[in-house]
Amino acid sequence: MRAENDIAPLAGIRVLELGNYIAAPTAGRMLADFGAEVIKVERPGTGDELRNWRLYSGTTSMLFRTINRNKKSIVLDLKTDAGRRHVLELVKHCDVLLENFRPGTLEKWGIGPEVLSVANPDLIITRVSAFGQTGPLSQRPGFAAVAEALGGFRELVGDPDRPPVRVGVSIGDSIAGLYAAFGSVMALFQREVRRGNTEDALALHERVIDVALNESMLSMMESLIPDFEAYGRTRERTGGRMEGIAPSNAYVCRGGASIVIAGNGDSIFQRYMEVIGRPDLAADPSLRSNRARWERRDELDAAIGEWTGRHTAAEALTILESAGVPGGPIYTAEDICADPQYAARNMIQRFPVSSGTEIFENVGFPGIVPVIGGKSLPIRSLGPDLGQHTREVFSELLGMDEAEIDALVAETEEVLL
Repeated sequence: MRAENDIAPLAGIRVLELGNYIAAPTAGRMLADFGAEVIKVERPGTGDELRNWRLYSGTTSMLFRTINRNKKSIVLDLKTDAGRRHVLELVKHCDVLLENFRPGTLEKWGIGPEVLSVANPDLIITRVSAFGQTGPLSQRPGFAAVAEALGGFRELVGDPDRPPVRVGVSIGDSIAGLYAAFGSVMALFQREVRRGNTEDALALHERVIDVALNESMLSMMESLIPDFEAYGRTRERTGGRMEGIAPSNAYVCRGGASIVIAGNGDSIFQRYMEVIGRPDLAADPSLRSNRARWERRDELDAAIGEWTGRHTAAEALTILESAGVPGGPIYTAEDICADPQYAARNMIQRFPVSSGTEIFENVGFPGIVPVIGGKSLPIRSLGPDLGQHTREVFSELLGMDEAEIDALVAETEEVLL
């Protein structure tokens, strides 16, 4: 019987990750979080470039340790015949291959989908790129910042009197990674259904999952396109507001801290206005609908801001909670680490972690989402050291003896000379 903290829906699934940076590795992280064995292939010497992003000390960043948790790391040079040959051997033992190279790269190396499929006719091949594997932009390089702009997202972020800004995380990469993980699991499910129904195996085109960063962002844009096509309405930046929804914003409290209050539901609005001492607004029949409230958003925000300015953030949130009005503080990392709600659901998990030159004790890392069994599943391991599992993987999967593995390791080290 499996212990409660050993819940692993994807146990038995093996993934070969050829990804770099954030998008495909995020998909790999999700699959690994829920029990898949994810083998991350890294280039000799430097490994995944993410090892050096936000590197405050040492040789391996906390960003890499986070995105690549629960994985194994091996070193192969995919630009060599030997490296590509080893990939084809490894995929024979895998269920999914993840990659986020520029379209055509695997084909140029002689390990495109058709070749991979010959090696393993059941292999799910999940490909993440800036603009997809087909179309006039498919060959263009692009990071998430460009894809966010083309997907319509960047145009809506920031204040209307200033140029668009970027959110503080790689949101385009992360959302594409979520879609890549979902697409991989969807294809695995379809594969098992076909097997159970004794139908034909999935054709290659059914096993290739094509995730574009710009399309991933477009899919998050709600009714942006039909609003334009049907009504000719072009959405604009609204700062802390959400267009067409009011009142919902951040408000400054006494002492300078800000809180977010989302009082835009019709019934909530009535309670909201009563609790801030504006029964006239609660009773105003012209404010019964969200559309009308949006038209008077400046008036409503001014009334709310005047009320919050008389209370500290803690006082205001206590009053709002008692009235059933959704509100919350704007957390920093320090606040999150101290929050009892996150703690209760095991959403901050602590480990000793190496930067490559020193050990940091008791460092918190974000837990696994979604929750199964009432709290986050435990993180099994942080992102691995470069090539940490090379010997293990080639011995256990490909049956190489010590001398053969020594030769493989020597090959990758020669690349650096």
